[in-house]
Amino acid sequence: MSLKTKTRKPAGKAEEELVRHVSSLLKCRLCPKMIPPPVSGGPVFSRVMSVGQAPGDKEPKFGRPFAWTAGKTLFRWFKESAGIDEAKFRSSIYMAAVCRCFPGKKAGGGDRVPSPEEVKTCSAWLDRELEILRPALIIPIGKLAIAQFMEVEKLDEVVGKVFHLDRGGIAFDLIPLPHSSGASPWRYSAAGKPLLAKALSLIAAHPAMKALR
Repeated sequence: MSLKTKTRKPAGKAEEELVRHVSSLLKCRLCPKMIPPPVSGGPVFSRVMSVGQAPGDKEPKFGRPFAWTAGKTLFRWFKESAGIDEAKFRSSIYMAAVCRCFPGKKAGGGDRVPSPEEVKTCSAWLDRELEILRPALIIPIGKLAIAQFMEVEKLDEVVGKVFHLDRGGIAFDLIPLPHSSGASPWRYSAAGKPLLAKALSLIAAHPAMKALR
């Protein structure tokens, strides 16, 4: 029987697996250039998963993803479009990321982009989360996160659309968002602003999101 046709695990067992998974994740020290500790949103058992890029320097101090300015913008988007504030988002959506540790700063300033090897190493955590949660909706935030699920050259080509995907036999809907960091100006552009609004509208209308409210 394929993974796609298997029934979902009983919530109690899957929740226990998720708790063990997050506990192991927080102990990970596999990437020598990454700055630990890993950042996790906790073992939130949900059919909706967000996937960020990598924590900044503030997130490890606060112990949660999107803890600084990019988070304020992200949670404002969801409050305005879906009526889900930060507290509700954090308690009802599983928050994953491409890489879970702060990559450090570049010599010239700004956060270092994780290497392909670091992304590949950390992808095992995301793969396991898909197996445990079997999400109905995944929301990748930023081009690096989107690229873990599909090829993307321009945000204009993917934001504002729903993609029906299958990864490892697990079927889900993917609705990409641009990154909410102020360093990503696309969302302010003539093309980006309406596409962002459309993407948020699609997310708000998705059955898995509506079930959270």
